[in-house]
Amino acid sequence: MTLPSSYVRQLPPEVDLLMLSFLGHFAWEFLQAPMFSSMSQVDHFAGIFICLKATLGDLAIALSAFWSAALIGRSRRWFTRPSLRALAVFFAVGLLLTIGLEYIHTQITGRWVYDGIMPVLPIIGTGLTPILQWIFVPMLVLWYMFRLDRNISHIERA
Repeated sequence: MTLPSSYVRQLPPEVDLLMLSFLGHFAWEFLQAPMFSSMSQVDHFAGIFICLKATLGDLAIALSAFWSAALIGRSRRWFTRPSLRALAVFFAVGLLLTIGLEYIHTQITGRWVYDGIMPVLPIIGTGLTPILQWIFVPMLVLWYMFRLDRNISHIERA
């Protein structure tokens, strides 16, 4: 028995974005935790909670970047046929928010501190792993969302 095409896909793209982003960013937060000196002083469950809070911030950045790209792409499904402008806006918004928040929390509030092993970008003073996080995790998320949408479109046509 085949479901009618109206039942195949009814979730907004933001749901996929948030679910996929959560998986990638939560894993990344654990992997980069040793690069923050403040993480070596907390117990296991406190560390998990800190990584979870950071991941929720990452999701807010991802959603802001996604909606900014949607404005440029004139569709919330902009990722299915992404223009160079929409991709540029998506990554630029994510990178700028990441750099700004890293600066605020490391330089102004002191909310977290980089360990000596964290490579830091000259001039802006932002750690390299948060920048790489915003490049690699969203790239994989967009790629998977594109594939997911393509597979679902194929099912709906069948």
